[in-house]
Amino acid sequence: MNITYAVIDLNALQQNLQSLQQTAPGSKVLAVVKANAYGHGMVKVAETLQDVHAFGVARLNEALILRDAGIKKPIVLLEGFFNNSDLHTLVAKNLQSVVHSEQQVDAILKADLAKPLQVWLKLDTGMHRLGFPPEQFDSVYQRLQNSKNIQQPINLITHFNCADELDNPITALQIKLFKQHIKNNSGLNSLANSAATLAWPEAHSDIIRPGIALYGVSPFADKSAEDFQLKPVMTLKSRLIAVREHQAGESVGYGANWTAKQDTKLGVVAVGYGDGYPRMAPEGTPVLVNGRLVPIVGRVSMDMLTVDLGLNSSDQVGDDVTLWGEGLPATQVAKHIGTIAYELVTKLTSRVALQYRE
Repeated sequence: MNITYAVIDLNALQQNLQSLQQTAPGSKVLAVVKANAYGHGMVKVAETLQDVHAFGVARLNEALILRDAGIKKPIVLLEGFFNNSDLHTLVAKNLQSVVHSEQQVDAILKADLAKPLQVWLKLDTGMHRLGFPPEQFDSVYQRLQNSKNIQQPINLITHFNCADELDNPITALQIKLFKQHIKNNSGLNSLANSAATLAWPEAHSDIIRPGIALYGVSPFADKSAEDFQLKPVMTLKSRLIAVREHQAGESVGYGANWTAKQDTKLGVVAVGYGDGYPRMAPEGTPVLVNGRLVPIVGRVSMDMLTVDLGLNSSDQVGDDVTLWGEGLPATQVAKHIGTIAYELVTKLTSRVALQYRE
C-alpha cells in the first residue's frame, strides 16, 4: 500500500465540467488533458468526461495513449506535429492538429495523405509564441483551403497571454484581433482557456478550452476556485511516520537551517521531492494535519518533510496528512512556495499512486 497517494475525485471533475458548461452555455468544450491530465491521469479523466466535444493534448504520444485506451472522441494536438512523418499517423488515428508554422503548412501541402487532415489554424494575437502573425494569416488560410490534404472547414484558434489579469487591456485587444480574422466559411473558433472561460464571456465563441479549471484549481492569483463553484479534484495525502519531542535551540533536517525557538513537537511526513513535492518549499508552507494547518520546518528532503505540530498537539504516528487539495487549495500552497498550482499537480512522480474516487 502506498503511504503517499493522490485521491482523484471524479465526481468533482464532472461537477467542474458542468459548472464550466453553465458558464459558457453556448459553447462546446475541448477538455485539455495534456501532461497526464495535469497529473490526474489522462485516460481515466478522458473516460470520465463523456460530455465534452473533444480532448486537447500537447504531443502525439499523448494522443496515441488515448486512442490505444479506446477514446473515440476528437483529439487535438495543441502544439501540432513535430515531424513530417507524423502526418500519416495523424490521418490513420483520426487526430487533429493545430497548424502554427510555415514548416507545418509546407509539410501538409506536399504530403501524400490517405485522406484529408482536420486542422486548427492558429492566429498569433499577442502571445508571440506559436501562430501566424495577422499579416500572414489570411494568405495561409487560403493556401490550406485550396489543398486537397485539408479537411474543410478549417477551424481557427488563438491563445491568450494575460486572461488571468482582469484589468489588463491586452485580452480585449486579442479578442478584437481574432474576430477581425474569422472567416465566413471557417469551422469552430476557439479562444478561451480556463481564465477566459471564467472571466471573459466575449471570448467563449464556439468552443472553450478549459484546462486547470477542470481540475478545480483557480487560474487567478486573487480568486479562489470556490469563487467559481469549482472543487479540487486532486488531494495529495500522506501520513505521519514519526512524532518527536523537540526542545528549544535544537535544529532539524539537512543544513540545520531551522532551529526551534521554543519546546514543541515535530511530525515527520512521508513525502518529499522524490514524490514531486517541491524541495524549495520554505519554512511556513502549510500542511493540513487533523483538520488544522501546521507549518513545514527545515528542508524538504527526498522522502520526508518535517512539520511543527505544536507543544500541546495530540497527533500520532499514522495520522493522515493533506499536502494540498480538499481543505488546503493547491494555489495556497503554491503561493508560499513561489510557484503556481499548475506546477504542483503536474510534477508528481510515479511513486505517487492515483486513487480514483467515483
